[in-house]
Amino acid sequence: MTSHMNDLETTARTALACLDLTSLADGHDTAGGEAEIEALCAKAIGPAGRGATAAVCVWPRLAAFARARLPAGIAVAAVANFPDGSMDVERAVRDIRAIVDAGAQEVDVVMPYRDLAAAPALLAAVRHACDGLVLKVILETGEMADEATIDTASRIALDAGADFLKTSTGKKPVSATPAAAGRLLAAIAGDSTARSRVGFKPAGGIRTVADAALYIDLTAQALGAEAVNPRRFRIGASGLLSDIEAVLAGTHRPTPGTTY
Repeated sequence: MTSHMNDLETTARTALACLDLTSLADGHDTAGGEAEIEALCAKAIGPAGRGATAAVCVWPRLAAFARARLPAGIAVAAVANFPDGSMDVERAVRDIRAIVDAGAQEVDVVMPYRDLAAAPALLAAVRHACDGLVLKVILETGEMADEATIDTASRIALDAGADFLKTSTGKKPVSATPAAAGRLLAAIAGDSTARSRVGFKPAGGIRTVADAALYIDLTAQALGAEAVNPRRFRIGASGLLSDIEAVLAGTHRPTPGTTY
């Protein structure tokens, strides 16, 4: 297997094709949100010849606006139960209904990571409410005490019918880490019904092509190189696109000490 760490342009193109370009700033109920999402959609489409992102990820109230401004080939994802991972099933289902009604294709839902006993019921209700949509379950691994807890959360999400396991909301001090990624990928690879179907999404703190290369390689090692495509691998990042574009434009200047 050729490591993406050794081919900067290939890595940049892979990361772009698997990118969920995200706008989930705080204060999402304030005016001006539509202008921000219009700009986000333009970035997702990109200039001719650059290639498009896999999806944009927005608040539910902006999902219909985004859907109307994107071609069919770029999915719209919206968040539910975000970012706190509440145990309120009714609230989560309200979010899901808004996302479905908006015409989005994907849901990124935060499991109740503070009380995993509440997670199966909430995720079952969410899975039922968004039947037919891609469901990414956010575990918020940076808030979990140990690997055993991450393993338990992964098992709950897989049992609930998750299509992706996602590390983080990006709203906590610790987001995606290689260690957490390894646990989620091991959970997928170790499940005979998941290993050829369920995808992985690292999110939060992934700002450079070098960062992305690490998670691309971890995914390829755990699930096979064939899993590194938008159906099985996504990156949740709002700052990564600028580094991807610099690489593709030939203007990238690597951080001293970085190797690819």
